[in-house]
Amino acid sequence: MIENDLFLRACRRQPVDRLPVWYMRQAGRYQPEYRKIKERYSLVEICEQPELCAQVSMLPVQQLGVDAAILFSDIMIPVGAMGVPFEIEADRGPVIHRPVRTQDDVAELTEVDPERDLPHVLETIRLLRGQLTVPLIGFAGGPFTLASYMIEGAPSREHLLTKSMMYRDPQTWRQFMDRLATMIIVYMRAQIHAGASAIQIFDSWVGSLAPEDFREYVLPAMKKIFASLKDLNAPLIYFGVTTADLLPLLRETGADVIGVDWRTPVHIARQRIGNDLALQGNLDPTVLLGPWPEVERRARAIIDAGIQRPGFIFNLGHGVLKMVEVDQLQRLTAFVHEYSEQKLTERSEGTSS
Repeated sequence: MIENDLFLRACRRQPVDRLPVWYMRQAGRYQPEYRKIKERYSLVEICEQPELCAQVSMLPVQQLGVDAAILFSDIMIPVGAMGVPFEIEADRGPVIHRPVRTQDDVAELTEVDPERDLPHVLETIRLLRGQLTVPLIGFAGGPFTLASYMIEGAPSREHLLTKSMMYRDPQTWRQFMDRLATMIIVYMRAQIHAGASAIQIFDSWVGSLAPEDFREYVLPAMKKIFASLKDLNAPLIYFGVTTADLLPLLRETGADVIGVDWRTPVHIARQRIGNDLALQGNLDPTVLLGPWPEVERRARAIIDAGIQRPGFIFNLGHGVLKMVEVDQLQRLTAFVHEYSEQKLTERSEGTSS
């Protein structure tokens, strides 16, 4: 049963008495408990065991006092169900030995039935919904990011093969985007029906595109995804890195919340996105490796900017780094809650007087 709905209210731009906070990659390698689990199980093996996966997902909620949990999983999990086997190599990431590079490869992708193909994911969500008192965020990779992994065969900085398909064979690219969008829709609907309260689309690499390329080659798929999920009334979050120049286009996707990385100040992001969508972000994750006074200074500035309009969720500008200390995140969470409550109370009293 959800007892703390701060996160959902902020996503819907409703009044809150303090800012909600959660962290991307809030379950992971910075936690000693997680590192012990990883001595026995791979990431995929954790995801395939609902009780263990639920335990890992719950841990940061219990440790940090955050206002939302996020399902512990990986964006590549449904890719395997599409008939594209992958491995996750330590310190490298997903590796695919048979990349998707032709029209025939796209045509051979199989449709995903989450209840049949990914029952462990849905069972994890059902377990978490019975244990959590905060909202659970489900998620998927964005179509451009998934396509990049599937085409390149491994993480890439330049995305040369990916962009080559876009430009040289736009018909196959659009078919690929449509197949991925359909999978994401089916997968997200299943997660929400299983008990996820909101969903986030991680399109980490989409910031490598120029605005005109995003509009032509990715925006139609994103519109399809979010339009197909609107009827479920779950907040929809879209996040990518290095997206400063894409922000005016991201508001056209149909998302309710736009995640902003640390490169774009909150007030600039609001100017580019508008005031009718919620924002999420955006402390530089590396700041957490510095001294507490610097963390506090940076967090205070983000909070001061975020509370100027309804609808702000405090987060990092990307995922928690493995070198971060747990007590640093605990201290940050407490600070965000206490300082934002103080500032919002002052604003309320100033308005009422």
